Amino acid sequence: MIKKISMIVLALFLLLPSWSQAGSWKEDPSGVPGQWYVGTTPSYVAPSKQPILFVHGLNSSSNTWWDDNNMYDTAYQNGYETAFIDLYPTKNMWDNGALLAQKIRDIYNYYGEKVVIVAHSKGGIDTQSALVHFGAFPYVSRVITLSTPHHGSQLADLAYSSWAGWLAGILGNKNDATYSLQTGYMSYFRDVTDQHANVSKIPIYTFGGTKWGSFGGSLYWGGLYLSGYGSNDGAVTVKSSRLPYATELKVGDWNHYSIKEGSSTFNLFKDYLNETAIQSSGTLNQTTERNSASYHDASSLIRGGEYQGKTQEKIQVEEGATSITFDWMSSSPSSRIILKDPGQKGYSSFTVKKDGSDYFKGAYHHTLTLQTPIAGEWTLESTSSNQEQYLLNVSFESSLNDAVMVDVNQDEISLKKKDSKVSLQQDMSIEFYKNGMLKKGKLKPKQNGTFKLPKLGEGVYNVTIDLNGSKGKNRFNRTLIKTVYVDANGKVYGE
Repeated sequence: MIKKISMIVLALFLLLPSWSQAGSWKEDPSGVPGQWYVGTTPSYVAPSKQPILFVHGLNSSSNTWWDDNNMYDTAYQNGYETAFIDLYPTKNMWDNGALLAQKIRDIYNYYGEKVVIVAHSKGGIDTQSALVHFGAFPYVSRVITLSTPHHGSQLADLAYSSWAGWLAGILGNKNDATYSLQTGYMSYFRDVTDQHANVSKIPIYTFGGTKWGSFGGSLYWGGLYLSGYGSNDGAVTVKSSRLPYATELKVGDWNHYSIKEGSSTFNLFKDYLNETAIQSSGTLNQTTERNSASYHDASSLIRGGEYQGKTQEKIQVEEGATSITFDWMSSSPSSRIILKDPGQKGYSSFTVKKDGSDYFKGAYHHTLTLQTPIAGEWTLESTSSNQEQYLLNVSFESSLNDAVMVDVNQDEISLKKKDSKVSLQQDMSIEFYKNGMLKKGKLKPKQNGTFKLPKLGEGVYNVTIDLNGSKGKNRFNRTLIKTVYVDANGKVYGE
């Protein structure tokens, strides 16, 4: 077995050990799921240094660790043996966990010792699935996760919402991986994982980030949307990057991409790569994070759909809003966008950037931020000669952002007013998949104002809440998105 793997590795690599940089590839690895590769062996490897297995995240591949990234080179310079693997870029944690578990055993046999896993983003979830549910824990000494959404991503919730589904679907970003990262489903994954007998077999160390990237970019937009859920790196919130039984090594000013760069984080976790790791200098998360992804400010208005010719969206801006950001995402950069305030003053100086993120990759952002906006009804109009799919996210800085919250109690969803002077009108729509087919419907409120989930069987239910509210004469609009997972026994997760 070891001899066979060695022959495969030697065929794939041009091994050129050098003091100045790690070995070079003849060409980029194939990206075939299940294929794994070893890096150049340093001239001297201390007996205490364990090999590192790097695991990529959503919609990614093994080359994320060396293309425009010095993580591989940094590990080599520090005298570590390295391995890299390609998983399914768009499959869930069960498919990737089963595949990864098998390959971890092979890599263990190749090196003849346990490995340390360094995983980025969803790679941390795939890794925990492999260790806990597919029995790979005997071959691993510890796991380091870099901005892993352990509790799911609200951007995945958004991608499967009734407003955003048009755009995410046409971009090809609806897949098993994104589906499984919805916070409702991840609540289920946390429940079946955190109570498993294998969960405590391997120590986990986590990192989280707080930067969004440049204005108008995909991570900036993601950070703006996620800001209602707390500090984030443009794709994952700090809360979601934590586990109650893991040790948090650092939360720093990284975005979702820079956190996996060798020059950013390697020196912060290298002391945990040895056979006898140092005593933890991080923070054990003693408080439960089980419901940390559930609560957020009502800071966004979401609209979306498709059109050809002209379409118009109306936005109610309340008095006291300190700033407002309009982000119009479309399937092409050809849209002509005009924003008008209540006095009909026009704005057209939108920043246009292409999205390179995991959930809306390929879309074009048209972004504009205004300070101290005039209260009243604003109009955003877009014109295109082509068939367009779009998603509008309007983000508010306002004291009314925390006026309401979503509450889930078993199979009932309701809005809780945190300000008794606020009155609400709400409209809830639901989307779910039955036998692979998308189903849509409206939820009708009960007499007490709550909405009861229909009994439709096992699956993820994505609920979009369009909210019209007022506080005195001050009107405001918001959108809240919530996902829950119902298992085969009817138990609801995502509370």
